[in-house]
Amino acid sequence: MEKQAARMKKRGQINVVLKKPADQQALHSHQDPDVLQKPEHTAFKQIQQELDAFVGLQNIKQFMKEIYAWLYMNHKREHEGLKTGKQVLHMVFKGNPGTGKTTVARLIAKLFKEMGVLEKGHLIEAERADLVGEYIGHTAQKTRELVKKSLGGILFVDEAYSLARGGEKDFGKEAIDTLVKAMEDQQHAFVLILAGYPKEMERFLKLNPGLPSRFPLKVTFPNYTVAELLQMASKMIKEREYQLDLRAEETLKEFLILTKEKQEEHFSNGRFIRNLLERAIRSQAVRLLEEGKYERDDLMTIKSIDLANAFYHSDTRSTE
Repeated sequence: MEKQAARMKKRGQINVVLKKPADQQALHSHQDPDVLQKPEHTAFKQIQQELDAFVGLQNIKQFMKEIYAWLYMNHKREHEGLKTGKQVLHMVFKGNPGTGKTTVARLIAKLFKEMGVLEKGHLIEAERADLVGEYIGHTAQKTRELVKKSLGGILFVDEAYSLARGGEKDFGKEAIDTLVKAMEDQQHAFVLILAGYPKEMERFLKLNPGLPSRFPLKVTFPNYTVAELLQMASKMIKEREYQLDLRAEETLKEFLILTKEKQEEHFSNGRFIRNLLERAIRSQAVRLLEEGKYERDDLMTIKSIDLANAFYHSDTRSTE
């Protein structure tokens, strides 16, 4: 592990694996909590407040703080007449759906604008269909147009590995080549983030040996724990003015444990929770209609049977 880290450092790469807060406490126990409350750190405070609205993402906050600290110290170094050479900020996000990749990309765009790194700070989301054309030359044209729209902001390509799924003759390779050229020609004019499932992204980068060194920031987004998912579900339910009865809470926990074990590599995290609860709410509505119960408590309460119907009588159990 240490040898791998040394090799990456030599190539100018940073591999960020988002660990649990307990693993980082020793590294940051000396920090002064009041320092970031100063007006000059307003940009970071706003980002932090937005992150606080989400369940989990505790480790993302540390990553965002590191990015902010580096940018802020560059400003300070510039003020003191010290060298502040621009660094390439293209990134790879590895994680399952619903782990916060797009949310974090949007916050990074906002932070980069506030810190003067990006002019506009907007986020352009794209996938294979947005980049790959239908005939020779069409792909390069589509990709260049997307890059043009992204100038001053971030181009976020989800399921980036799909660009390499068709082999040498597939137009996806042309999209990759066009993106690489744009990264060279307009190195600091936009930020490119390639995102997708962890294993697929690792294979994608191995198949394209020239790519890893072009993305100095690699961030791994872990799946949410069952406890975090239950907290997320509780938040979603309260926002919609519903409540789970005691049996429903246990049922939800059982479904989460079961699904995470079966789909660990492609578990959809927050997306799974949202889809399951939305189906449970529809199931509850049908049950109340058939029972003829319309009292306030009835309208608010989701029962175990509602969750079971949502889980077993739909495609919720499949990867979403």
